[in-house]
Amino acid sequence: MFEHVDPFIGTDATDLPAPTGLAATWWWPKPQVGNTHPGATYPFGMVSACAYSGAYPTGYGRYDLSTEGVPPVLHDRLVASGFTHFQQSGTGAIRKYYNYLRVTPMLRPLDDLGRTWEIVDEQAEPGYYAATLASGVRAEITVGPKSAVHRYTFPAHHDARVVIDFSLGGLDIPFGRTVPLRAHLGAVGPGSAEGEVVVEGAPLAVHVECDAPGWRQMLWYDRRLMPGGTRLDFDRIRPTTLRPFGLMWAGPTHAGQVVELRFGFSLRGVEQARGSLERECGPGPSSFDARRAATRDVWREHLGKVAVDTPSSDRETVMATALYHSLIKPCLAPDESPFWPTPGPFAFDLSTMWDIYRTHLPLMTALVPDRAVELANALLQIAEEEGNLPIGYRMARGADRFSRQGSALAHTFLADLCALELPGVDWDWALVHMHDDLRRTYGEEYLITGITHPVSHTLDIAFGYWCTAVVAARVGDRMLVDQLGALAGGWSRAFDPTDGLLVDSTWYEGGKWNYSFRLLHDMASRIALAGGDDAFVAMLDRFFGVGADPVKQPGLAPGADEMAAGYALHRFEGLNNEPDMEAPWSYMYAGRPDRTAQVVHDVVQQQFGTGRGGLPGNDDSGGLSSWYVWASLGLFPVAGQNLFLLNAPAWREARLDVAGAPLSIETTGFVEPEPGGPVQHVQSVHLDGEPLDRPYLTGTELHRGGRLLIGLGPEPSGWGTRHRPPSAPRPPVGVPFTRPTTP
Repeated sequence: MFEHVDPFIGTDATDLPAPTGLAATWWWPKPQVGNTHPGATYPFGMVSACAYSGAYPTGYGRYDLSTEGVPPVLHDRLVASGFTHFQQSGTGAIRKYYNYLRVTPMLRPLDDLGRTWEIVDEQAEPGYYAATLASGVRAEITVGPKSAVHRYTFPAHHDARVVIDFSLGGLDIPFGRTVPLRAHLGAVGPGSAEGEVVVEGAPLAVHVECDAPGWRQMLWYDRRLMPGGTRLDFDRIRPTTLRPFGLMWAGPTHAGQVVELRFGFSLRGVEQARGSLERECGPGPSSFDARRAATRDVWREHLGKVAVDTPSSDRETVMATALYHSLIKPCLAPDESPFWPTPGPFAFDLSTMWDIYRTHLPLMTALVPDRAVELANALLQIAEEEGNLPIGYRMARGADRFSRQGSALAHTFLADLCALELPGVDWDWALVHMHDDLRRTYGEEYLITGITHPVSHTLDIAFGYWCTAVVAARVGDRMLVDQLGALAGGWSRAFDPTDGLLVDSTWYEGGKWNYSFRLLHDMASRIALAGGDDAFVAMLDRFFGVGADPVKQPGLAPGADEMAAGYALHRFEGLNNEPDMEAPWSYMYAGRPDRTAQVVHDVVQQQFGTGRGGLPGNDDSGGLSSWYVWASLGLFPVAGQNLFLLNAPAWREARLDVAGAPLSIETTGFVEPEPGGPVQHVQSVHLDGEPLDRPYLTGTELHRGGRLLIGLGPEPSGWGTRHRPPSAPRPPVGVPFTRPTTP
């Protein structure tokens, strides 16, 4: 997969072929751009690095802030004023834009710092980014988990320089800048310096080394050099008093001369930053090639966990890149919490749980379960220290909870880990925090009145109680299972029995139709509430645009009336956004896997493509990309329920390395799919040679690996219509977890 990854997918406005069929009826309310960046990354690493133009939202690219429609242009071409560290991946307006410690290779006076140069050539692969600027300087960057190495190739010049701006942060858009609160930096010897900048309450420390023998090393302030100065200290900085400051190396170059910079980062001081650099890049200069090779090997290992058989290099590129985008975030930074003194797991860039809990976190759990356990413990530590399981969390002081987006979403992730019996989590500890978290913010109103608004939170909290009961069952608290199970039934109060939809409410994005087809833990009762199978399927058909006319997508700066008319369609968002990303699988609970097959086929074949405009909307930390990975494999996780629904795969054959156990997905009767082409339907399924009439696997079965053989045909069959996916008003109470005895 490594060779097929294209990190540039999603960096431009959406540019997909005109949709046909059902896909032409879906309406996109969110920005039509992937908001990704092509910079150097490490799987779930702390550090990324990329060219910086100040554009929204990653600091890379050409676009201004947008929340709907076609993104407005900030730059008419690709430009860069340098190369920054720490970028979001595919997110939207989160107000945490990072882009710290900009490095600018210059052949101009320091007064010109901040000007942009056109990028005349770019290359990128997992773990590596390179760009040639119009100034003639070639930049190459690679990263480790907590480090970055830059390599600059200069033309001949009498006074070239590499300038590090410690004061820069955020984006070059209104209210997009990040102003440091405190900072200090200083030289520690020839070719090395270190410092710390407190940004949004987080103390980011760096140790930097420059391999440029004979060059001058200087501090600078307000674009003025400080010859002989060895230290800068700022006790209190305000937006009105901020002047740029930083570090510089300068000297003459001959054509092709290479200068290497090595950065170690930490949120716990310069000594730990220095240790990260030495551990990841060695003790001496010229470590670029070794670091790049090591990072390439790690990426090959991770990307090698999925393989597909296809004659189409374009489709393999889409799949490989989707997998790559799914493995960038969240940032796991063990022993790096700046907010509490204890060692152990720490994570940031959960951007946000609302975007990733249904698809991304189950993929993480399947492919790298040890990292999933690490994330779970990091979330529990955040809850213990700050009082809440976060909905979003950044490299900033305080849980950035995004509370309007959702409630109790970490509970789904924890319930799946618990059901899989993955080692490494103290489930008594987890149960306490899961239970307490359900009583905060929207949870308090839910307990008092039985419902809360936005009403989607009622569904979140009810399911959070169901997931917490899963953990209570494991630790053997039968009384608590009964109490939580009763509270889990409150989801029904969110629905209006007269029309089978959610009651009128306020909404965070989407509307009542987008949220009405979630995969609840008691789908049998939910379908009965809607009037039975036929009525439920009719509602879904309307939602997915069966028989509807094509729609026109919002353009540049759409007006309020245009957006209101679009929302009034009550239409599926076609993976342009996340609220209804699981809805295609609702059909399966009503005995219509054929409808699921049609919708998923049209999304997989028409809503994702190659090229910079190949994503239908914000990738949101891999939320959309991981949907593609699962859906194209013919699997879909029902998050929190330890369940995977089966559908026609988009590949003749595929292989997954699930927690070290190989799972092969093979087909008979397979026909290579085409956009707008015929849909394939499941005729039969065999698991390890035994027929499987039910349209799902348990998570335990998936994680066990084996051989899944799926027979396909051009017409719907009876498969999956008799045995529905399970509905469980209360979670089953299994055998309690047995703790090891201590001597």
